[in-house]
Amino acid sequence: MSTPARPEDVDEICAGLPETELGTSWGDVPTWKVPRGEKGRGFVLYRPPGKTAVDPATGEPYEDLVVIITPTEVEKDALVADESTPFFTIDHFTGFAAVLVQQSRLGEISREELAEIITDAWATRAPKKLVREHLGD
Repeated sequence: MSTPARPEDVDEICAGLPETELGTSWGDVPTWKVPRGEKGRGFVLYRPPGKTAVDPATGEPYEDLVVIITPTEVEKDALVADESTPFFTIDHFTGFAAVLVQQSRLGEISREELAEIITDAWATRAPKKLVREHLGD
């Protein structure tokens, strides 16, 4: 039986990938980047509440959003379209290859699924040589 994903799995998975660091982007947004240092590119970020991402049921801004980069918009659309997953997008992200997920809903997918999606995000932003060393060709 697979283990449901938990909010703390996001940091554990990100930290377990090669050459990653938790830094900031878009001002002071906590962001997992690859590679470490000034050339790092964000692949997972903790989005602060904002008026572009509100719960349609309550009208309140989401408090616990994680943004995960996807390799292309095809993967983004597949994740968003799959009603068995908690991933979604917002108008603000039209044309941007990334999905959003509430940390409170991560248990709707397995830790393995989350690790696969985060690893794809990492591979999208990591230097090609690093990806080959870690994942093979």
